[in-house]
Amino acid sequence: MPASAADYRPPVEDYQFLFGQAFGRDLLAQATGGELTAQDGVEIVAAAGDFASSVLAPLQDAGDREGARLEDGQVHLPAGFAEAYRAFVEAGWITAEAPVSAGGDGLPGAVRAGLGEIWNASNAAFALCWLLTAGQIHALDAVASEEIRRRYLTKLVSGEWTGTMNLTEPEAGTDLGAIRTIATPRPDGSWGLRGQKIFITWGDHDVADNIVHLVLARTPDAPAGGKGLSLFVVPKFLVNDDETLGERNAVTTVAIEHKLGIHGSPTCVLSYEDATGYLVGELHGGLAGMFVMMNSARSAMGFQATGIADRAYQKAVDYAAERIQGRVLDRAEGTSIAEHPDVQRLLQSMSSKIFAMRAVAVYATDLFDRTDDADARTLAELFVPIVKGWSTEEAQRITSDAIQVCGGMGFIEETGIAQHYRDVRITTIYEGTTAIQANDLLGRKVLRNGGATVDRLLAEIDETTARLRAAEQPVATRTAERLDRAVGATRRATADLLAFGATRDAYAVAVPYLLQLGTLAGGWMHGLAVVAALADTTVTPDAARLESADFYGAHHLPAVHALAETVAAGEVA
Repeated sequence: MPASAADYRPPVEDYQFLFGQAFGRDLLAQATGGELTAQDGVEIVAAAGDFASSVLAPLQDAGDREGARLEDGQVHLPAGFAEAYRAFVEAGWITAEAPVSAGGDGLPGAVRAGLGEIWNASNAAFALCWLLTAGQIHALDAVASEEIRRRYLTKLVSGEWTGTMNLTEPEAGTDLGAIRTIATPRPDGSWGLRGQKIFITWGDHDVADNIVHLVLARTPDAPAGGKGLSLFVVPKFLVNDDETLGERNAVTTVAIEHKLGIHGSPTCVLSYEDATGYLVGELHGGLAGMFVMMNSARSAMGFQATGIADRAYQKAVDYAAERIQGRVLDRAEGTSIAEHPDVQRLLQSMSSKIFAMRAVAVYATDLFDRTDDADARTLAELFVPIVKGWSTEEAQRITSDAIQVCGGMGFIEETGIAQHYRDVRITTIYEGTTAIQANDLLGRKVLRNGGATVDRLLAEIDETTARLRAAEQPVATRTAERLDRAVGATRRATADLLAFGATRDAYAVAVPYLLQLGTLAGGWMHGLAVVAALADTTVTPDAARLESADFYGAHHLPAVHALAETVAAGEVA
């Protein structure tokens, strides 16, 4: 590769556009009541980009090669990770993103989406530590007692300790109702937990003083299934009454998984051997608390996918700009492969998808910040499975295309793109597979209210289409026509699903429907970008944004029509 493997260029200009222009308003000023502006958000993103480029990105390749290792019951992370984590904490990034109600600075959701992308683009394995800690912070903030908040939450928000999510067991993956880990009450009010948990991200490490495990377990005589699960905090080291760390808890790291990617992130098998835990929230109300963490993590998976895809794209761009191979049609001799028509197509394809994914994430997280708007909250919930499911599926294709651009050089490890292809593969699986996201979208977000929320989304896209037509500009006109046809196809597909009802026919095509909504939402984001680019008639419109929207509309939005046909077919047995 022509550029150093550690090189990373944070997408500050895109976030400047998204925060201040793309949606026709200053998102951050609206979300914070004027305490922060779009320019403040840009400066935060830029500072994060500087940190990520200088501290995290240089560790990515070495972390992949060295990986995490288990020695004498203790997991050790790749060289430099501990120092990077201390720098991350000292720079205030953990506290900055934590909600104000938990003692953090409470950065707006749109900024957190940008930071999530940047951390993962620079070093996805490292970023998973903060991703899980952030999710636990949200869960404890929502349901924990004052004692749990004081003893554990404050340490998580400060970054002194990290957090994990313990759901999966050897016989209980997607089916959480099959969980067998048992929590037995003790006279002192604590609980003794016995059982084994697998696939625990950052389940053990040596970068922080303590690890707080958030564990789903069943209590004696609890109801069967998910209704019998409770939630517990189980620290790696017990905490004394004076809040100093005490003896090691009875949680043993049995093994670390040998994975396809994210080698620097320790994925552990943990054994709970009458380990001391403390109830979080209501007895048998564990799923409610855990789903707070899961929803946070699901959105974060979308940020992760966007970041990894963008890093792969950047490497493909760098390679294509310098690689000379074959005579380029209608170009001078010695022109790089970036000018070959199909290479140019691949690069534009990747770029237009990444912008769409980035914009959808910013839009969705901003909706969650409108706490006084019930309709916005409902629409935000609709977008969680889209951000997670659609973005991660698209990231698979983008990283594959990045390898294709580089040809044989992309297939070898030295170029670095192969790592991104390996790393991103898990994103469609953990925190709920794409099918799980699609089932949630279909059952809870579409069928439950007769498609009303989707209708509202499509009505908003119709408004954008009208503004595009009014612009009377060629790209705007083409984008309006394409969006209008895509909205019509989506309305038909939604009607088909409602006609199926909660049947096998509907659930057999739930994933295609999710991808259809995601693809349409991406086209809408490009439509909004065109409107914003043409809004100021005193300046020349940004040609790159218009070209990107035109490309997405021609090359990606037509997939909405094919997916609508698939949805209409239902289950084909």
